[in-house]
Amino acid sequence: MTQTTKPGSRGCVILDRDGVINHDSPQYIRTPEQWKPIDGSLEAIAALCAAGFAPVVVSNQSGVGRGLLSSRVLERIQTKMSSAVAAAGGLLAGIYHCPHTPDAGCGCRKPAAGMVRRMERELGYSARGAPLIGDKLSDIELARNVGSRPILVRTGYGTSTLAELTESHLDVFADLAQAAAALIREDSP
Repeated sequence: MTQTTKPGSRGCVILDRDGVINHDSPQYIRTPEQWKPIDGSLEAIAALCAAGFAPVVVSNQSGVGRGLLSSRVLERIQTKMSSAVAAAGGLLAGIYHCPHTPDAGCGCRKPAAGMVRRMERELGYSARGAPLIGDKLSDIELARNVGSRPILVRTGYGTSTLAELTESHLDVFADLAQAAAALIREDSP
């Protein structure tokens, strides 16, 4: 039997969506039917929950700003994701997205801190020191901007992101399942 720790007792884990939880597409995920989880990602989120972490999704979704999908369709995609996580035994503490295009100049599009600051206000978790798992340079930059611990996965754009990086002090894992397993092992209660 898996020991379950109080949800959120170990703080939050901030997760990018596309390329980390689900397969990404250069044409954007435009429908709930196109949203397909990466093998092991849903179980990894459930394991993080059971270990006392509160998973929070923070995702740029410029397809809305580009007119490729509506806010209502994005909500349906997020509902599908939440339901899939729940079916695997997990729970997302929150889902935050930026609908703006890169040239909009907003304060919420990663690597800007807006979504994370909103999460901190609304959910009460601190991003400082919290793991932030992503596959793009903007995820790593966001982690640094908010004082989180950047973790790169090789899924999605992770392999190409890794090739662009010049630093060597970065946790890198094959996928969310490996990253989650490592986090759970660290300082287990």
